[in-house]
Amino acid sequence: MTGPESEPRQVYLAEEDGAAYGPWGRGFLRCGTVVYSGCSIGERLETGHNVVIREDCELGDDVSIWSNTVIDYGTVIGDGVKIHCNCYVAQYTEIGDGAFLAPGVSIANDLYPGQESSREVMSGPFIGAGAQLGVNVTVLPFVRIGDGAIIGAGSVVTRDVEAGAVAFGNPARVRGRVEDLVPVEDRVDGAVRPAGHRFSLRKRAAASDEEPVP
Repeated sequence: MTGPESEPRQVYLAEEDGAAYGPWGRGFLRCGTVVYSGCSIGERLETGHNVVIREDCELGDDVSIWSNTVIDYGTVIGDGVKIHCNCYVAQYTEIGDGAFLAPGVSIANDLYPGQESSREVMSGPFIGAGAQLGVNVTVLPFVRIGDGAIIGAGSVVTRDVEAGAVAFGNPARVRGRVEDLVPVEDRVDGAVRPAGHRFSLRKRAAASDEEPVP
């Protein structure tokens, strides 16, 4: 949604398929989604239920934001970004093309919450193109996560992570490189059961502290 504050903002819902039509073109906004005025939104935005996108955000094309996620004001999101359920993206965060945020990711932007001097310089982190953040990752203000980096589940990212690195822990530490990860097909066993597909991790020798995955 673009244009000066005086312009009306409307979303048109097509009853037959739930698609949404607005000033940005065609998208798919599910029940409970709220988009504030002053946003710039690319083509084919898709949301889950109860998504909130605050004012003055910039979203690229083919962005997916899933249920109960809040995108706070002034956030910039690139093309093809996927943000899963129950995430909070703080003001002035920048997320590069093709990045992925798993459920429960929380992003902060205020070094000293409640202090006026801190409020005046609030800045969310920069998350590079193609970076992947696991379940319940927390990213602190001003942090830069490089392109293609992987952050393990439950990590608290307090410092920059270089492009292509694998980091996890509290605080998160770089443990290796994406190109050195064991291929998925070498880690997972699959079995077909009556209830459907079930998968389990193969047993491996005890990992050393230098290995890129736990």
